[in-house]
Amino acid sequence: MTVHDFSEGNSIVNQFIAEIRDVEIQKDPMRFRRNIERIGEVLSYELSKSLNYKNTQVKTPFGTKEMSLPNDQMVLCSVLRAGLPLHQGMLNYFDGAENAFISAYRHHRGDEDAFEVVVKYFAAPSLEGKTLVLTDPMLATGKTLENVLSSLKEHGTPKQIHIISVIGSKTGMEHIKKVFPKNTHLWIAAIDSELNNKGYILPGIGDAGDLAFGVKL
Repeated sequence: MTVHDFSEGNSIVNQFIAEIRDVEIQKDPMRFRRNIERIGEVLSYELSKSLNYKNTQVKTPFGTKEMSLPNDQMVLCSVLRAGLPLHQGMLNYFDGAENAFISAYRHHRGDEDAFEVVVKYFAAPSLEGKTLVLTDPMLATGKTLENVLSSLKEHGTPKQIHIISVIGSKTGMEHIKKVFPKNTHLWIAAIDSELNNKGYILPGIGDAGDLAFGVKL
């Protein structure tokens, strides 16, 4: 797996990450969602440099111009519900892409720290021979993405897989390296070193879904 870690250098992404971590700024859900969306836009722009391009003739009012344009059939697949703002940021740039959505959540038995990832809903076009971009804002244990990958298999084999995340843990990254194809690319804005006993990233941001859309039951 090729990892593109944007925390290794300075960019405006640092400002967006700082704001989604800040407990005071987190009180504004619209700002939180917009910052996630902006991170998705920046990572999408960087990802676009790795796509295949072809020369295309573009007709203008005064003639034609040959331009190099993306030539990949793309499918953007997001994990509901936390992935929606990140998905929108990507869709702002890859507006011609097909879309897929999957519902995956952590199921804790009683008060136990151990959990399993349950997939309840999945809607996707054919993935055969296409460029698949998986979006999951918080790459904690990596189990969610592992289950998503397993659920995708009946929809065809993509020619290339990219993963876009906002914040990940070193544990989660090591896990997905083992289960995803070696030519997978991970585009990530920040990496934290630890997980707590419930599998949440430390220091992280908290629950991204709750911060974006309100606390769930």
